[in-house]
Amino acid sequence: MKTSFNDQLDITRRDLMKGGMGAASLAAVSAGAAVPAAVTAASVAVTANAAQAQQHAASATVTQPATGIVMSPDYARTVAQMAYVWGWPMVNMINRRAAITQAPEPGHLNGVLPAAPRGQIAMLNDYIEPSETFVTCPNQDVVYGLGFFALDEEPVVIQVPDFGDRFWVYALYDARTDQFGHLGKPYGSKPGFYLLAGPRWSGLKPDGTTDVLRCPTSLANAIPRVFQDDTPEDRKAIQEVINQVVAYPLKDFDGEMKTIDWAKVPDIPGPASSGEETKWVVPDKFFDQFGEVLDTVDPLPGEEALYGQFRLLLDAASKDPELKKVLVATAVETEDKVIQPFFQWKHNGRPAGNGWNRSTNNAQFGVDYFNRTGTAKSNMFDNRPNETQYFYTDHDGAGGELSGSGSYAITFPAGQEPPVNGFWSLTLYNDKHLFHANDLKRYSLGTKNKNLKRNSDGSLTLYAGAKSPGGDKENNWLPAPDGKFSLYIRAYWGKEAILDGSWQPPAIEVAQ
Repeated sequence: MKTSFNDQLDITRRDLMKGGMGAASLAAVSAGAAVPAAVTAASVAVTANAAQAQQHAASATVTQPATGIVMSPDYARTVAQMAYVWGWPMVNMINRRAAITQAPEPGHLNGVLPAAPRGQIAMLNDYIEPSETFVTCPNQDVVYGLGFFALDEEPVVIQVPDFGDRFWVYALYDARTDQFGHLGKPYGSKPGFYLLAGPRWSGLKPDGTTDVLRCPTSLANAIPRVFQDDTPEDRKAIQEVINQVVAYPLKDFDGEMKTIDWAKVPDIPGPASSGEETKWVVPDKFFDQFGEVLDTVDPLPGEEALYGQFRLLLDAASKDPELKKVLVATAVETEDKVIQPFFQWKHNGRPAGNGWNRSTNNAQFGVDYFNRTGTAKSNMFDNRPNETQYFYTDHDGAGGELSGSGSYAITFPAGQEPPVNGFWSLTLYNDKHLFHANDLKRYSLGTKNKNLKRNSDGSLTLYAGAKSPGGDKENNWLPAPDGKFSLYIRAYWGKEAILDGSWQPPAIEVAQ
């Protein structure tokens, strides 16, 4: 009997709940002796090469952790906490892949979310619905796509149609949630066929492809974002171009641009939403999956010692059931005390002025574990800073918590809206970092809106709160829930003032 997609997702969830120069030359230079420029350059090069060779030799012979030891619970707890914080985004990634790639064909999960088998993507045909709970902090400025890949086993061709003047970017993520490749309007990318390949794929660039983009990990995913105005005319105009945003395994590449009518793909039944983001990391089962991360994601330079400690931890726990219980208890505690606070915007990024914080190192985290894990928890799948800068807050300009019981005004002085080459928006989220369903079906305001009312001096005031500001101000109003909410500014393809931090978001004022 064939297992349905819904059944497979339920199985996945149950599994998650149950369960990867010579010495003389150097001395002369140190003493201030004159050394010919050519000799100096050659000596430095030799020294650098010698030092590098010595470093490699040392790393090859450095003592690794001894296995078979009896590890004390307190030591295990110390290492386990770091492992949990470090590995949280990557366990998150493998669980999202496991769920989404169960789709039998490209379609829309519960009619809401793009989902596709491994090696393909699916696209929406309009803004994402407010009921979406796959990821926090979605936006309603772009038409999204989504797909997951195994690029060592199965390189993928992703199509880029001619977007004309429309802003677009394909965010390509590795297993660490760092982006790889540069594909989008900010990079002047040309229409064509781009091959996505893993670190160990050894094939040649196929004829007819524009470029090969290498991912440092086999696990990868793509999230195309294509800007759309909030008008019926642009919803119609965008269809022809987004229908050419298609990805498929290399074996299916024939040099012809494929099209899929994304408005007509099937809805795929899935589990009902709980009203908050799907719990992609289950603390009780984290260390059952952590080994897969260590086995499939190569260490960055300098991370070898971390990997050694983490492997030792898993080895010791595999032989001692009581120690395994310590790991589980540590995961549960760390989720509550370390991961959960990242949901408060004051713990994300760095201050941006007027009570706002801004994203830092987004999608190019490297060894910035603080911001990588904070982003994975609060607003996963950011774009790179040059592609998008994010500003966010839970508080007004006086430090008060934003609440639907209040009314707030956000005024951009004339000429001081976010300076961008692309577009900008202000989005309102509920306390779950998701959209607040409302009768106006309005979740963000900005470049996409053609009916915003400006003040007589040319400034732009946007309003937020559960109660409408009334009259012609209502066009500029973001409806809020009765309880807590947050505000979030996106600046796509920011100009220098966005990138260097000299532009600051306006203070949020309590409206009278």
